[in-house]
Amino acid sequence: MARGRRRSTRANNHELSESVGEDAASPPQAPGSQDSNGSQPTPQEEDRCPACADEAMQGWNAADKESWVRCDACKSWFHWRCAGDGDLEAVDKWFCKPCLEADLKRVITMKPPARKSSRKRTQRDYAGLNSGHEQDPNRWLRMMQGKDIKSDPFKRMQGSDVTLEWLETDESALREPIVIVEPDGLGMKMPENLTVNDVAEIVGEDTPVEVIDVATQSNLPGWTLGKWAEYYDTEPNQREKIRNVISLEISGTELADKVLPPRLVREIDWVEKFWPNTKKGRGHSYPKVQLYCLMGVAEAWTDWHVDFAGSSVYYHILHGSKIFYFIRPTPANLAAYERWSGTEMQNHAWLGDLCDEVFKIELHEGNTMIIPTGWIHAVYTPVDTLVFGGNFLHSYNVPTQLKVREIEISTHVPKKFRFPFFVKLCWYAGEKYLRDLKAKEEFTPRVLHSIETLAEFLVSEARSMERGTEQAKKEAKEQVPSDRVKDAGAMARELRWRIRLAGGYNSDDDSRARRKAKITVTEPMNGITKKRKRAQDDGEAEESTGHFLHFKPRSWDAVTVSPTERERKTVKRKRTDFDTDRWAEQWSSLTKEDIEEDDGEDEAVVERRKDMIVKVRRTPQGVERQRVERILEEWTWVDKAEPPPDEVISSTETAPGNEGVKMEMNGH
Repeated sequence: MARGRRRSTRANNHELSESVGEDAASPPQAPGSQDSNGSQPTPQEEDRCPACADEAMQGWNAADKESWVRCDACKSWFHWRCAGDGDLEAVDKWFCKPCLEADLKRVITMKPPARKSSRKRTQRDYAGLNSGHEQDPNRWLRMMQGKDIKSDPFKRMQGSDVTLEWLETDESALREPIVIVEPDGLGMKMPENLTVNDVAEIVGEDTPVEVIDVATQSNLPGWTLGKWAEYYDTEPNQREKIRNVISLEISGTELADKVLPPRLVREIDWVEKFWPNTKKGRGHSYPKVQLYCLMGVAEAWTDWHVDFAGSSVYYHILHGSKIFYFIRPTPANLAAYERWSGTEMQNHAWLGDLCDEVFKIELHEGNTMIIPTGWIHAVYTPVDTLVFGGNFLHSYNVPTQLKVREIEISTHVPKKFRFPFFVKLCWYAGEKYLRDLKAKEEFTPRVLHSIETLAEFLVSEARSMERGTEQAKKEAKEQVPSDRVKDAGAMARELRWRIRLAGGYNSDDDSRARRKAKITVTEPMNGITKKRKRAQDDGEAEESTGHFLHFKPRSWDAVTVSPTERERKTVKRKRTDFDTDRWAEQWSSLTKEDIEEDDGEDEAVVERRKDMIVKVRRTPQGVERQRVERILEEWTWVDKAEPPPDEVISSTETAPGNEGVKMEMNGH
């Protein structure tokens, strides 16, 4: 693609900028130069732009310097102000509209940003979430035609049911998107009868706003809220291009006082829970991602993307409608998204063809949706729509949040388009969880797993500070909040050690090499007495932990192991159907009261063994006592043709032909 800036060619004075892309091998021909077949354009043809609307406009270039651009397909020259859009200097390969319509494989591309490396890379426009530079805003709809898109299977819930208790007790909570049809009970506040003009007036008409050109999914410079409101109020058939606003964050404005995220979001949001209140608000730098105002016009499209750092999203339709397309964040789907994102595949390939399933869901005025961690989605706007929403990180799926961050790094997403202060927020979260663990707070297995993943991430950050390059050390140290974390390495490793103990297994040292236990046990093996090393003794689980760089765990003053209690009884209970998918879930939820007879037709023998360990130690305030109880149950159903129960089964074996279930319960 060649470009130029010239005065009137009648003055025979023109100047060209650099030529890039395929035309770099041969000098570009400016208007007025000899074409490839040797013919010389007439003076009248030299100044003619095929895109000019009338003869009067043909005289633009006669008055002052005019920018020209040449189509890489037909080699015709055009006024940039007639046929182009955006910054000419940022364009790599350019095609005129007729050539684009003639061949849908042609794509306008942009030059990559300045790099120290000369290695060629595909340009990515992250401001538009994903690239795609064909001048047709409806090409995504054409690409979807004939694709297998399924109706959504997602839950519709009442606002009063979307609570912390639901999240703590329902293992499927925040695994899939949910829709709350009416906002009642959500604990959410939204403005009433608000228009885009109201938004501009409240936030400020001179406020800069990032506007996306839907056809290219790229940012358009120079827009303000006042200019956007004028565009939004234009009749749809009068709009020259389809544009979209999806990144107007309103924290610290008067409009923010009219918006309150759902109660559950506020309760689990890391910024709300862990970022110090004294370091939030006006004048402070903190992750401002909680209050977005999204304003899309009819036919706007946002291409496939995952919200930054895998953050979850709440999304409320104030007025209008949105259509979402979802792909599950499975490892295979995320890998496909990583291959597809920021490459030429985005221009020609439907991401759904590379993944297992695509779901479609339509939202209407008054609907609220919560999108969980890592879900890949694209959004279509059928009518002019005003939305309020926000992003939040939480402690129920940290592994996926970190996985999405890795994808952002591997696909070279610029830092300005990632979750702001992500690593610092992780340090704040880790420091608070360490204090909670010291205070003997209890967490669900799902949160324990997330905290463990968080601890591993923080340990890796600590290693960067200790062993990385000078640049890596500097960057890692800058992310540590010195107001809360004094020794990052010690804090991260202590958090990892304590969370592993809370999870019921031993920690290891920084090199992940298991420490050899001091205890040896002799036992006969095949008639020969041999010594074997034992990783830990029931009464000394915490003493067999690894060595740490800055941390030494406290020992217990006394550990008492009670004799094992055994119990055997026969109960009436219906035989379990192991062919169903829910049998394990049903048995996992049994309480002590459920163990009693349920007057079933079948008899079952229940062998129960209970072990108990009590540990005590002195503390500065008094005494700390820990009681650990472990109960192992083995259920075996008895066939009526078999001998009586006390002759059928031992405490460790199941009679041939019988089906049994083992249950193990731990109490503290």
